[in-house]
Amino acid sequence: MISRGSTRQTPNSISAARARLFEEIRKAGVSDAAVLAAITKVPRDQFVDDALKNRAYENNALPIGHAQTISQPVVVAFMTQALTQGRKLERVLEVGTGSGYQTAVLAELVGTVFTVERIKPLSELARTRLSALGYRNVHFGYADGMKGWLPYAPYQGILVTAGAESVPPALIEQLGPGGRLVIPVGPPGRQSLKLVERRGSSVREQDLGWVSFVPLLAGKV
Repeated sequence: MISRGSTRQTPNSISAARARLFEEIRKAGVSDAAVLAAITKVPRDQFVDDALKNRAYENNALPIGHAQTISQPVVVAFMTQALTQGRKLERVLEVGTGSGYQTAVLAELVGTVFTVERIKPLSELARTRLSALGYRNVHFGYADGMKGWLPYAPYQGILVTAGAESVPPALIEQLGPGGRLVIPVGPPGRQSLKLVERRGSSVREQDLGWVSFVPLLAGKV
């Protein structure tokens, strides 16, 4: 339930809330120092509506409009850690820009982020937010994410921020050799988070746990 009240936060209270969130994420099993540093640096309060800024550093998903949400911070951190696995990746595709928060976390860690969003107002708002925060290593696309973003393929990593009924073949095809895809797979409301690794002409799939994401849909709106 969304609080109807509005509590004005001071710099000290925001700092304390971010510190609590950091500890919660660390205790949940996210141990990659670079990922933790990125989560600490990216101001999540800049990616939610003003009415929700007092809840920005809760470890919860929050609505961002258009029946979409900004993901739970611990899930963002865990998926990012699964994708990078301590390596510096140069080219990563994000499917589902959403608020732009996950995009910013990736931009702290990889050379170039290519991010696609099917909902035009969300794509435009995320572009504005990341530009205002000084990110210059992100390319934005308004496109059907189930098709990936072929002109910039192959990618060393692909991260999907919505639940797919099955792994879209186009995303596998756009992985480079040794590339990794992190994607929630399953019905709406409950999915298995999967790590898919491309090994030559074959792929290896690993289950990472249960998550809950909005559905991955085809087309553009």
